[in-house]
Amino acid sequence: MPCQREDLESRERATFAPYAQFSDDTQGRVYPEEPPVWRTQYQRDRDRVIHSRAFRRLEYKTQVFLNGTGDHLRTRLTHTMEVAAISRNIARALRINEDLTETIALAHDLGHPPFGHKGESVLNRLMSEHGGFEHNRHSLRIVEELEQKYPTFSGLNLSWEVREGLVKHFTAYDHPGRREGFEARSSSLEAQVANLADEVAYYSHDLDDGLEEDLLNEDHLMRDVRIWAYAARVVRELHGDLPSESRRYIIIRTLIDEQVKDVVSMSERNIIQANVQSADEVRLQAGPLIAYSSERHQLNLELRQFLYENLYFSPEVHNPNAQAVRLLEELFHYFTQHPEEIGEQSRRRAERDGWPRAICDYLAGMTDRFAIQEHSRILAGAVKPLC
Repeated sequence: MPCQREDLESRERATFAPYAQFSDDTQGRVYPEEPPVWRTQYQRDRDRVIHSRAFRRLEYKTQVFLNGTGDHLRTRLTHTMEVAAISRNIARALRINEDLTETIALAHDLGHPPFGHKGESVLNRLMSEHGGFEHNRHSLRIVEELEQKYPTFSGLNLSWEVREGLVKHFTAYDHPGRREGFEARSSSLEAQVANLADEVAYYSHDLDDGLEEDLLNEDHLMRDVRIWAYAARVVRELHGDLPSESRRYIIIRTLIDEQVKDVVSMSERNIIQANVQSADEVRLQAGPLIAYSSERHQLNLELRQFLYENLYFSPEVHNPNAQAVRLLEELFHYFTQHPEEIGEQSRRRAERDGWPRAICDYLAGMTDRFAIQEHSRILAGAVKPLC
């Protein structure tokens, strides 16, 4: 007989740790729906995220390098998939809900505008008198309002626990504000895992992309980044001399493995010390239980500093993105003067939310290439070509 939702929920109860977020203990959805037959509630959420238009658009949004500048460079979509994979591995090791963890990871960057964090900064500045712009809040706006697929409600009607993970997504880049209905001091362990997996993925894989583009070199990393030097020595001892592509891949894989081991070990220690016995008790904690060791945290700060100095602020990365930011600013001012051009759905939202927010929504939903095409169409000659 096929495995039904109740069977899957029973399997969770038999195998998950008591502090996991169980699928049959969800706080539910804003709009009541019949429960799925063959899936848990969080599996339904995952499928809704993957099938959303916002998720597909991530393929053409900047991670670090402007989208379209290299076929092997990461996009916001490939980064998201890598975060989801790391998240599942950590969740499985800790015996918490893999489906919920993966869903939060898959949805965590839905609200990113074109041109990465620089695009987010310019939209926040342009919207300073209208509530600002922050991509975590916008991710929530997408899944609660902007996706228009279902006949009886706006958004994706995701479960409370997935939306909690978006509200409380906090990394070195992300500083979400408070949101009514999500007042708990901490988030679920599943949301905390997605947070840390995001950091593991972007630092490690930004290294990979920087090496791919010859903006970073291994000699420099050996001198200045201790976790790289350690991983490189381990790889050399195990495999000897390797071709450059294989060597870099194995070093970065080793680096990720070491970080995941550290997170699992330290998090288990924190969970035992806190003596939490349910997901609700996790939410009462003053701070996250999913964490690096203090030693690993310091090593990651060293890596972060190196990437800022040698990659993120390099002319090859900074200049195209800075030019793209000017493009986004010019589009915002153009659509402010010509609001009839932002599309029917956005115009309808303007009646409720005002023109600045509707225009911001429209721009935030653009991919890099569509923003460039729109700029070329309506403001040709205002800036030099980006690609």
